[in-house]
Amino acid sequence: MFVSTIMMASLLVAAEERDCSYDRTAMMALSQNEFDQDMSGGWRKLADAGCEREAAELIADWRTAHKSSSTTLYWHEGQMRATIGQYDAAIALFEKARKSESEDAGWGWNHYVDGTIAFLRGDKAALLASRTRLSLMPELESAKNAIDIHGNPVETVWPLNLDVLDRLISCWGKSYDEAYGCLGSSKSD
Repeated sequence: MFVSTIMMASLLVAAEERDCSYDRTAMMALSQNEFDQDMSGGWRKLADAGCEREAAELIADWRTAHKSSSTTLYWHEGQMRATIGQYDAAIALFEKARKSESEDAGWGWNHYVDGTIAFLRGDKAALLASRTRLSLMPELESAKNAIDIHGNPVETVWPLNLDVLDRLISCWGKSYDEAYGCLGSSKSD
């Protein structure tokens, strides 16, 4: 009990030391690319500071203010909610992040969504099945020439997000936050 009390106290201190403030007006004025795809700005700045709850709320507010139904924003809000243990809310958002059959043709995004939801539900068999389906996706030519929002080439590993499902499998039984970050990975997928 003594160790748990010390650990809880240090978590509370760490939470108190985080600066989760931001300029709401400036955030709401950002374009979707600036808000969502700037890896050191937008909502990600809050997430990187350990303010996942605030990041989730900001994404939800931005989506509402801009009347956005972006699957990417649903996904990123879901990731923030899963990170803080709000699995039911995350699953609902991940369901909205699915792409239509034509949008997903050849990419395997929905297999990744299925695998992530299976992890949150504690369904290892479904996670493994999703991982298998994703692993069988033949590489798209367009994936070989990926670029970031600034037009710079991006090195991709095919199939996209297979490494994330592999981390969820290898760290089965841990929280989403722990499993997603397993094996020294980044949180920017």
